[in-house]
Amino acid sequence: MSELLLGLDAGNTVVKAVLFDQSGKVVGKAARDGRSSKPEPGHVEREIGELWDNAGEVIAGCLHDAGATGRDIAAVGTAGHGNGLYLLDKQRGPLLGIQSLDTRAAGLAAEWRADGTAAALYPLCLQKPWPSQTATLLAWVKRNRPEIYARAGTAFLCKDALTYMLTGERVSDYSDMSGCGLMRLPERDYDTELLTAYGLADARPLLPPLVQSDAIAGSVTENAARRTGLAAGTPVAAGFFDIVASSVGAGAAEPGQAAIVVGTWGINQIILDRPLVDERIFHACTWRPDRYVAVESSATSAVNLDWFVHEILGEHGPDAFARCSELVASVRPSADSPLFHPFLYGSGTEPKARAAFLGLAGWHDRAQMLHALFEGVVFEHRRHIDRLRAAGVSFDRAVLSGGGSRSVAWCQMFADGLGVPVTVAECEETGALGAAIAAGVAAGLFGDIEAGVAEMVKPRRSFVPNRPDGRLRDARYRLYDELATTLAAQWQRYRSEVA
Repeated sequence: MSELLLGLDAGNTVVKAVLFDQSGKVVGKAARDGRSSKPEPGHVEREIGELWDNAGEVIAGCLHDAGATGRDIAAVGTAGHGNGLYLLDKQRGPLLGIQSLDTRAAGLAAEWRADGTAAALYPLCLQKPWPSQTATLLAWVKRNRPEIYARAGTAFLCKDALTYMLTGERVSDYSDMSGCGLMRLPERDYDTELLTAYGLADARPLLPPLVQSDAIAGSVTENAARRTGLAAGTPVAAGFFDIVASSVGAGAAEPGQAAIVVGTWGINQIILDRPLVDERIFHACTWRPDRYVAVESSATSAVNLDWFVHEILGEHGPDAFARCSELVASVRPSADSPLFHPFLYGSGTEPKARAAFLGLAGWHDRAQMLHALFEGVVFEHRRHIDRLRAAGVSFDRAVLSGGGSRSVAWCQMFADGLGVPVTVAECEETGALGAAIAAGVAAGLFGDIEAGVAEMVKPRRSFVPNRPDGRLRDARYRLYDELATTLAAQWQRYRSEVA
């Protein structure tokens, strides 16, 4: 009997395949870095064909690592970075892959804020347009690359491209399509009025059928079986928007629970049983009609450490990140410590903001710079969470996932900075685990997602707030916030002057 579950997790950089038994134990895994191209300032793209090649390689590598065959796999689930835009042409070949770090549509999003389009969109989809949003990017392509738009046959998300590669089925799930602004909420469906508001009334044929995250989207084709080593006919679940997958894989599946992802994107989400209709808050669906996530997020999290390690330290690999965490743990912050704004890809409120070390002095070293970077990421998560709290969302504990959760020093800084206990799951690959749980439900191994979470998610360690220097921390946070707000206005002024 096939008893193993395979989870695929495709982020903006790495594609991972992780094989689990039904208790949540990892029995095999493989990962591969992808290549991004930046053909113009603000443009961040990937080749869909390369994504498919990498997925095939990591699935085969994962099976080899586990000593398993395709016949040992009960089902496959997928998760992938939300937003961005993945286009297939009318023959269903790869056309264009835009990643969620892309800011080419910043001008269009600003235009919509100014002319009232953004305000008109929120009541329809419970989101406002932003530069990397799928709907905004699709409208940008229609306006600025009409030749590509004319060739497009399918518009969907990163994990949907993987599902198509495996099954040949052109589908998406509710969590991803709601998270990218293309679904009316709380109705949970495509909508002509919504598409028209984006200027995309003609785009409805591009949008794929919707399938529940934990339902079967299709089965592995003969071609995909040859490419991956999976058995033809293996069921593939529709899968998740990766922030929802990470929430499930970290153990947050009930209303009132908070899930924070410290990854390429900083994701701060609370599970709700109904939408919290407030224009400050972004919403997405989940795996059932009475579960939503209220989300505050931006590309301001652990991606900053990736950049520092690669570009400043000139190092690569997990050992480099471990050394950074050790350096951070050695620092005792003071009023003289530098600050860092983690805006390498813009801030959540100002796409054209840029990262900065502030308050550097000649006696500061790389350890203190790294501490400032870790602290700045925590502070930006806190700014997002403060907005959720101001809208009426409350929670008294959080689960932490993403690459940053591997750092004990960073986890403690999150507990201290947010003022709540923080738990880290035993499995570090929470996105892949969430996808595997959906696969288990699709295969009939679990009755529902909650039952899968109970079986497969185990806590590893917890961190409680330790605030002997809380007064200093709060003062530094206020300074961080005030400077970020002030500099945002200066970035806007500067850009208008040089435009």
